[in-house]
Amino acid sequence: MISTRAGLGLLRPSFQGLVRRQTVRAMQTVSTTHDREQEILVAQRKNRPSSPHLTIYQPQLTWYLSSLHRVSGVALAAAFYGLTCGYAASSIFGFQLDSTMIQEAFYNLSTPTQYLVKSLMTFPFFFHFGNGIRHLIWDSGKELTLKGVYRTGYVVLAFTAALGTFYTLF
Repeated sequence: MISTRAGLGLLRPSFQGLVRRQTVRAMQTVSTTHDREQEILVAQRKNRPSSPHLTIYQPQLTWYLSSLHRVSGVALAAAFYGLTCGYAASSIFGFQLDSTMIQEAFYNLSTPTQYLVKSLMTFPFFFHFGNGIRHLIWDSGKELTLKGVYRTGYVVLAFTAALGTFYTLF
């Protein structure tokens, strides 16, 4: 049976004769206390299989570099946003933070500390930069074989060591 909507000429089905009655069964529930619920959850967790994690895999260059890429990205972003927020806060709260002050603070450090600070900035930057280029190469469809992945990984490590050392020392 099909009826039309008033004035619109649209057809819609009429389901008045097709409605069935559903039987609703009562469900038995047992009230438990919080301590009993915890005991049940602990017992269930003991029976669950645990999913494998990094402990079952042999350490490989690929996942070391992937982890370092994420860590270096987070560290570089935190440093960038920290410095940016510091500059913004200095103008709002009226304390002096500018590039001249940062430069003077750096030159007042001892020489070994200066090398340490420069290393902590340059090595993550060049690693993340080189590994980002590696990912762009992969995105173009090149070096996706196992041999190519390892080759580009070693190139990234050499690139990081060469440029990180150069910029740390000079």
